[in-house]
Amino acid sequence: MAKALNTLKYKVIGVLFISLFVACSPIIYLVSIHAWLALSTCSALLCCLLMKLTFNNLIKAINALNVGLLNFKDGDFSNQLAYQKDDEFGQLCRLYNQTAQQLRKEKQWLYQREMMLDKMLQSAPQALLLVNDNGVVVFANQSAQHLLVSQQALEGQSIEQLRTTAPKEISAAIKNAQDGLISMRLNESEEQVWHASVGDILLNNQSHTLYIFKQLTRELNRQEVAVWKKVIRVISHELNNSLGPISSMSHSGKIIADKVDDARLHRVFSTIDERISHLTEFVQGYGTFAKLPIPKVATVAIRPLLESIQLQWPTQIHCEVETLRADKGQLEQLIINLLKNAHESGSDSAAISVTIARSPGITKMFIEDAGQGMSEAVLTSALVPFYSTKNSGTGLGLALCREIVEAHNGYINLSNRPTGGLSVEVGLPN
Repeated sequence: MAKALNTLKYKVIGVLFISLFVACSPIIYLVSIHAWLALSTCSALLCCLLMKLTFNNLIKAINALNVGLLNFKDGDFSNQLAYQKDDEFGQLCRLYNQTAQQLRKEKQWLYQREMMLDKMLQSAPQALLLVNDNGVVVFANQSAQHLLVSQQALEGQSIEQLRTTAPKEISAAIKNAQDGLISMRLNESEEQVWHASVGDILLNNQSHTLYIFKQLTRELNRQEVAVWKKVIRVISHELNNSLGPISSMSHSGKIIADKVDDARLHRVFSTIDERISHLTEFVQGYGTFAKLPIPKVATVAIRPLLESIQLQWPTQIHCEVETLRADKGQLEQLIINLLKNAHESGSDSAAISVTIARSPGITKMFIEDAGQGMSEAVLTSALVPFYSTKNSGTGLGLALCREIVEAHNGYINLSNRPTGGLSVEVGLPN
């Protein structure tokens, strides 16, 4: 632009010089040629000086605008033009400065939104995977990296290469590129259900494929537990409505039996009272599961809690944690239920242990025994309400444990130990 202005300036000076020469040509007949040359030279020099003064400010203003527009082209909106004279170009430069300031604010706002969006995507529980038309991953969050079992960032890697190390169910979903449910088993006890969503998007005029994998395991578990709770509430309500009148009638019958002094009637009503008492405890146990309150999370000193439980359920304690964020009553119930199962597994008390250690973002608790362990079928159904392999069991012990853990936004896993026995892993957020 500056070169064009200089060319324009020289052209204007040339035109003015020729015009002045033509205008001064008649004077040659009035004066000598030397005087005409001197007059023409002085006029030309004066014209050049006036043109330089006239174009100097214009060139400065245009050069400033040229630099500013080059900064705009490079995405730099931080520079301000120093040309501030009160003329047309000064107004243009002030308008440029106002535009640059507005664009700078918008760029900062977009940058902040981009950072916020990137943080949200990276911390999202859904696994996000963006692949270009060359089969190269251009974006992936931490959940996707964990799902594809990769030790390094996925960006820049070939999706075909990543499929070789990913779980076979996820690999097949990526290959088919279709929406649907995916069921996969990570170990002998933990089964997960995922939903795959695949879509094509256009980014920077290039076709991309977006894979979204959402885990539905916890949501399905919550819906399942909600259905069981509803069933339990209905059953408990009907049983309570029947047990009240039966208990009253049994009490009246015992009074009559006392008057007639009939031993058989005493045995009948004693049996009825015994069954009523058993049913009442049965209903109360299910009521505890169906009406588990929202946990009141507070800081719990874990060592004293374990030591008090140890008096009733002998166990080996290995605790690397001083405090834990949880509902103290529910945490105590959780540990008691798990230790009770461990002692009823046929394991020697000396082989039962509780280990608590802290990992980044989560506290892990392991309850291990040396009992008989569980078959694959039992491991699959052990956390389901009403499921029990004991003759006198209600099937709510482990179901209540899962309900307590998930109410704390944690997880619980069951697995057989290689050396024999069962290992229960509980993860609670720090």
